[in-house]
Amino acid sequence: MANSLQKLLGAIASSTNEQELQIAIVETVGEYFDAQRWGIYLFDSLDTSVDTDGSQPLEVGINAQGFPDITTSIPEICLRGNPVGKYVVERHAPAHEQLILPGGDWKDFCSRDDHAHVMSGPIVADGCLVGTLNLARATGNPAFTANDLADLSALCLHLSAKLASLRAKSKVTLNNSALADRLTKRELEIAELVAQGLTNAEIGEKLWITQNSVKQALKRMFRKLEVSARAEMVAKLQEISLSKVRLNQV
Repeated sequence: MANSLQKLLGAIASSTNEQELQIAIVETVGEYFDAQRWGIYLFDSLDTSVDTDGSQPLEVGINAQGFPDITTSIPEICLRGNPVGKYVVERHAPAHEQLILPGGDWKDFCSRDDHAHVMSGPIVADGCLVGTLNLARATGNPAFTANDLADLSALCLHLSAKLASLRAKSKVTLNNSALADRLTKRELEIAELVAQGLTNAEIGEKLWITQNSVKQALKRMFRKLEVSARAEMVAKLQEISLSKVRLNQV
């Protein structure tokens, strides 16, 4: 298969931030699993989840098969009339409808032609479900198989590990007293978003401020931290955070 599992895993490994990670999945997972609909959802991440039919991102919402809206609590989303979602939530394991409903009763839960067959896998961090990777095939296409389930399981393991790694690298410790003396609460919020790889425009949208306000705030932050670039600022913040950890361990 030209679009191999290794290509998918390589795309995950090469991602440098959460946005790149989600784009990498969306651009490859549909073709690999021969799915007509697919989406990645992160329950604790606003405005970053992606659902696609292969053409463009769509607004996240609760669709007919119960895939989640990230603004709602996980159990309510995944348990709402959806045995596949319930299985994923309770067991933190991937499933497709024929695994849960071998008698072919999926149409009783979802009658949409573009969701004739569905498969969902967990994204896990610190023992908690933080998201799902979901796929659907339209009427006339074969159901997902045991091999598909095994591949999705491997994919979700790599995805969960990479997401945890990215978040660990980008996290800025807010209770650092030395840093708090230099940066305001708003500047700390901006610093966290910069560490996540967001642009000035994206930061402005997140914080409900103008792009120019973000730019001016970054200039002040650069002066306070004695740096000249975004990457240097993130590195400086991480260095300060690590120093705090070392002091607490002494």
